[in-house]
Amino acid sequence: MKQNTVESGYFCRKLADMSRGYIRLSWITLVLIYLVILAGSIVRTTGSGMGCPDWPKCFDQIVPPTAEDQLPEGYKETYSGYRKKKIDKFANLLDKIGFSETANALRNDDSLLVEEDFNVARTWTEYGNRLVGFLAGNGVLILFIWTLIRYRRNRTLLALTFINLVLMGFEGWFGSIVVATNLLPWTITLHMLFALVIVGIQFKIIRLAKKQAGTNTAGIKVDSKFKYLFYFSLFLTFTQIILGTQVRQEVDFLVQDGIDRAYWVDSMEGDFLFHRSFSWLLLGINVLLLWMNRKSNYGIPAIKYFVGLVVVLFITGVLFSYAGMPAIIQPLHLLVASLLLGIQFYALRYFEYQRESLIR
Repeated sequence: MKQNTVESGYFCRKLADMSRGYIRLSWITLVLIYLVILAGSIVRTTGSGMGCPDWPKCFDQIVPPTAEDQLPEGYKETYSGYRKKKIDKFANLLDKIGFSETANALRNDDSLLVEEDFNVARTWTEYGNRLVGFLAGNGVLILFIWTLIRYRRNRTLLALTFINLVLMGFEGWFGSIVVATNLLPWTITLHMLFALVIVGIQFKIIRLAKKQAGTNTAGIKVDSKFKYLFYFSLFLTFTQIILGTQVRQEVDFLVQDGIDRAYWVDSMEGDFLFHRSFSWLLLGINVLLLWMNRKSNYGIPAIKYFVGLVVVLFITGVLFSYAGMPAIIQPLHLLVASLLLGIQFYALRYFEYQRESLIR
């Protein structure tokens, strides 16, 4: 009997150790996903998206070239032909799902087939982005396998790790479409939105893993006004990121038209004005949440980080407007916005545990 008790205790300790390792890997994977978002923003800002004209290799090499004499002979014509075939396949897919107008626009846009001259800095910038994506994808894959082997009884956790694995695979495939279509702005925007979905799911995975490991945050009973205001703040953050991607799309069109960076703000209307105006609303709501959190002693520590991150967004936004949109600020602006959304997703655990405690 004593031996069984000892063995049972060892098994429980072993399970706890595995849980800590699983949570640690979940956090590492999340960091890698954020690094992919940051790297993608740097690629877009530096104009390095076509640094590697093929995918998943770069100039048909696992390690990209560092000089022009290492390039395949006639690479421009070769990759232009490959791109045309991929665009045709993608256009056929769009036809099947009802986007015939967009499909025809892709088929008839000869500018998509123009190959850029080799630039070693841009090539290695894009290659770095792909390496980080490879690491993040493997993190998601290992999490799914680990869940399948050890935690498959938690069907929600298993489903979420599987969904994230599928989405990462989709992102990889769609990344090839982004390259094939010569960085069409709407494809880049869609690519970013799916990345945010992956971030949200990864935070949910972490919350579930911590729950299974018995490291839940104590339930907090909050006023319904506070809770719904919190949900609205999260929705507004997501909307702001969407508007931000649309602003970036306008910038891409200005670049195509040859307009100098210093005149971008003056040339933009619509989405940019909404994006700038909603920033004030986002700040006001998070300051109100901070005040309500302190007044009612809810003790939710994440709220103060919301306000801090929104302030950083304001500072970088001001630099956009009044400093000629410096390139170095753009990746920072996007990263901070993504972090804000992610921390808001993570803070939802307080309300989840509150509901569980009420059910019990």
